[in-house]
This record gives sequence, C-alpha cells and structure tokens, in this order.
Amino acid sequence: QVQLEESGGGWVQPGGSLRLSCVASVSTFSLYHMRWYRQAPGKPREFVSVVTDDGSTDYADSVKGRFTMSRDNAKNTVYLQMNSLKPEDTAVYYCNAQQILLIKETWGQGIPVTVSS
Repeated sequence: QVQLEESGGGWVQPGGSLRLSCVASVSTFSLYHMRWYRQAPGKPREFVSVVTDDGSTDYADSVKGRFTMSRDNAKNTVYLQMNSLKPEDTAVYYCNAQQILLIKETWGQGIPVTVSS
C-alpha cells in the first residue's frame, strides 16, 4: 500500500511562486502515474496535472504555462512548481498515485495553498 506525503504549501501573494512536493513510500515508484488535484472551498475536486511513468506531462487549461510538474524516481518524489499564482489557485492540493495498468488510486492528505494579498 503506497503512502503519500505532501509538503510545500502555504501562503503567497498573487504573482508569487510555490513548489509542492509529494513523497511516495513505495519501492516501485517508477511504475506509478502521479497526479495533482485541488479542491477550492465550496467546489468539487479538480484535476491539475499528471506525470506518467514515462515522464509525459499534461495540465489543466487553467494552469498551463504557469505550473510545471516533474518527478524524481530516485527520490520517490513528484514536484509541482507553481508560478504566477492567482487568488483562484487557492485550494487544498492533493497528490494522487495510480499504478500503471491498475484502477486503484491512492490519495495524500492534502496541503493548503492560499494566494492572497
């Protein structure tokens, strides 16, 4: 059973940057697709970004050009570099892991990000 731990959230002013990290406690990390989701107050959880097992990435339209997701298989870690942050990026961000060819997903506890002046 993989476990996920997010870090790096907090408060930042509009236009600022944050980097989220998610460490996975599993020996086969390279076999997982990793995603970030977010949930703003009063709204449903939404997809933010994905990095597949082979390193391909994709992003929600709302964050394209501002967010960059990457993975370091040697450290069992994925990152979400968030630049040019906007108040509408305020949400709890969740890390998600899905082993290739399987349906089951694992979620982290979530980490809050607040963008305000």
